[in-house]
Amino acid sequence: MLRSIIGRKKARPFGQDNIAFESTLFTLSTDVPRPMERRVDERVMPMLRVAKVTPQDGREVLVRVRNLSAGGLMAELSQNLEVGTKVSVEINSQNIPSSVVWTRDGCAGFKFEQNIDLGEMLAGRKPRHGHRPRPPRLKVHCKANLKVGSTYYSVGVNDISLGGIKVEPVDDYCLGEKVVIVVESLKPIKGEVRWYSDRKAGIVFDKPLEFGELAEWIGKRLEMASLKASVKRPTPPNG
Repeated sequence: MLRSIIGRKKARPFGQDNIAFESTLFTLSTDVPRPMERRVDERVMPMLRVAKVTPQDGREVLVRVRNLSAGGLMAELSQNLEVGTKVSVEINSQNIPSSVVWTRDGCAGFKFEQNIDLGEMLAGRKPRHGHRPRPPRLKVHCKANLKVGSTYYSVGVNDISLGGIKVEPVDDYCLGEKVVIVVESLKPIKGEVRWYSDRKAGIVFDKPLEFGELAEWIGKRLEMASLKASVKRPTPPNG
């Protein structure tokens, strides 16, 4: 199956981020990709496949996949991870139990617990369901201002990805409307309300966020959360 897909002159379309597959290297083996001696060209970095890694501590880490095999992947990290850490890797709408087997110069190697079907990954569809892959979403809880026409909403954010955001509460008339949303510490983002249900709305951005921009924003929120937790932690009694 894999050879027939690679041999096609035109790949089956699978969403706006299919250009990422032209830059993320697919390795035809079951070995975990090893560190590269040369760095990836900065012009290529924005086109690398984006995935989400969730360690057991509940953090959500965005990564850029440089090399993917049936047995694992090599990725550029937005946050540090220790060797031996058990994680779930979300790529192409699949969640794959994995572990960190090496780290080097801001990159890491992840070994999958079970080999994946590279043919399915290249075809851009989720096995058995046929869903198109979507950018990995990060669960966040913060406030945002939403402008719909001349009306402004104060909304709560449920999750965010490079390509969109889910917010509430809004009214049903917003469906299909062009909007501008301002999330804490992020620049104003233009988009369109693509779905509505029970006062929740999904907004697709006109222009996807940059990987570094979202990764830095998430990192700062984690730092603030850790700082607040340390301040609230009770001081043990003397003696």
